[in-house]
Amino acid sequence: MDTIQLNINKQQFYGLLQAMSEQDRLEIFERLRESLFVGRFDRLLKAARTDELSMEDITREVEAVRQERYEERKS
Repeated sequence: MDTIQLNINKQQFYGLLQAMSEQDRLEIFERLRESLFVGRFDRLLKAARTDELSMEDITREVEAVRQERYEERKS
């Protein structure tokens, strides 16, 4: 695949998108979605990171919720 570099503004880019086939626009959309997901997920992980919870705390809470749901279904 040959590569070229273009300097265009947003409006020109939007115009190019409008001129493309739906399939090409979907391909661009999927690539953008994938690349944006990774960055957003990394930021979420960094924001949610804490030393206040241990794996034991998480496991204990998960088991308590499971037990509660089991009891609700049983009755």
